[in-house]
Amino acid sequence: MEQQIVGLLFGSFVVLLLIGAPITVSLAGAAMAAFLVLGKNPISFVQIAFTSVGSFPLMALPAFILAGALMEAAGISKRLVDIAESLAGPVTGGLGLATVLACLFFGAISGSGPATTAAVGMLMIPAMTKRNYDLSYASAVTASSGGLGIIIPPSIPMVIFGISALGMRPPAEAISLHGQFSSVSISKLFVAGVVPGLVMASSLLTMNYLISRKEGYKGTEEGWDMRAVGVALKRGFWSILAPVFILGGIYAGFFTPTESAVIAIFYTLFVGIAIHREITFKKVFVALRTTTWITGRVLLILFAATVFGRLLVEQRIPAVIADSLINWTDNMYLIWTILIFFLLFVGMFMETLAAIMILVPVLLPVTYMLGADPTHVGIVVICALSVGFITPPLGENLFVASGIGGATVEQIVVRVLPFVAVLLVAIFVIAFFPSLTLWLPEMMGY
Repeated sequence: MEQQIVGLLFGSFVVLLLIGAPITVSLAGAAMAAFLVLGKNPISFVQIAFTSVGSFPLMALPAFILAGALMEAAGISKRLVDIAESLAGPVTGGLGLATVLACLFFGAISGSGPATTAAVGMLMIPAMTKRNYDLSYASAVTASSGGLGIIIPPSIPMVIFGISALGMRPPAEAISLHGQFSSVSISKLFVAGVVPGLVMASSLLTMNYLISRKEGYKGTEEGWDMRAVGVALKRGFWSILAPVFILGGIYAGFFTPTESAVIAIFYTLFVGIAIHREITFKKVFVALRTTTWITGRVLLILFAATVFGRLLVEQRIPAVIADSLINWTDNMYLIWTILIFFLLFVGMFMETLAAIMILVPVLLPVTYMLGADPTHVGIVVICALSVGFITPPLGENLFVASGIGGATVEQIVVRVLPFVAVLLVAIFVIAFFPSLTLWLPEMMGY
């Protein structure tokens, strides 16, 4: 019976996707079909789904989305890009370097890959082409750097992973084998994402330098213009203060991630209205509309994915997978390799948030049985899925960059492959050396 239910769940899910049904409909339809076959009351389907969207930490999701949209409207993102561009100076591939840094800064605000690509790309892709950078390369480095938006905290996928993981306790067998596991929290995930985010950014900077040296993309001949740097820093003071203020408050324990998201909104409104004077009623309306659309889409996916995941757990699918992996090999490096390539494959075809919500009920019990720290697992999952933003056929960042710059998606894909390669190396480094993820949370008392 278990095999039939699993076949029905995944079979109907794949069929619905292939005929063009949205991910929410595919998940909900597959779960409902399994409910009916099992003879369960369909009302419990709605009850489970409703419970999934009623958690307090989930309030951080719309708040961070709104904060990111308002920061763009307030001119904060433009000033961060100006600072990064002024710091590039005579460095080989300086504007590419500035693009990566700008995405790093903006990722600490938006928490979204496509949003980071769009905000930075609208400014940096034209700037690079004016300096004789190939259009497809300018689009590729922007799309690749946009994925940092979900790794550098605060991150929307980290919020979703934290919510999904909070209700999953380690199996008793895992505790008997490895002892007690540390808890998972959104704050801890935010802290844990800092060093891996810098590792991923460093890999992009290295590849940008190598390609720029080969292609002859030089920096400014006159060197650093300290006056321009000073002007950019002065204009962008309140912009730099935004991520410092928000993340510093979380790390210092002054407020929770949910509270910090609300504080970010009020901070942005204050800066945009009183200091930059760029926020208008029209821009606020656009930001609210964007927030409503994105939040609604995410909550619908969460609504359906929770029921889908509950059925998987009830049918003991994670336990079967864990037993199969452990019986086949107990080499943690080999298991990480399998999981990373599986996540890269999933990221090619499925939206990041949907993938997290579907895979957490499967992956966490498996990794618990292997003794992996759940926070480390979450960071590796998010880093691996971030590559999905630049790998077709889904590749959201590719389409965003193509729409901004005008290069075809095919042209961008060719130039993005070296960045995929170095990001893959960075993910393996993060997976194989858990201390990179766990050192900072431990130092800060998590």
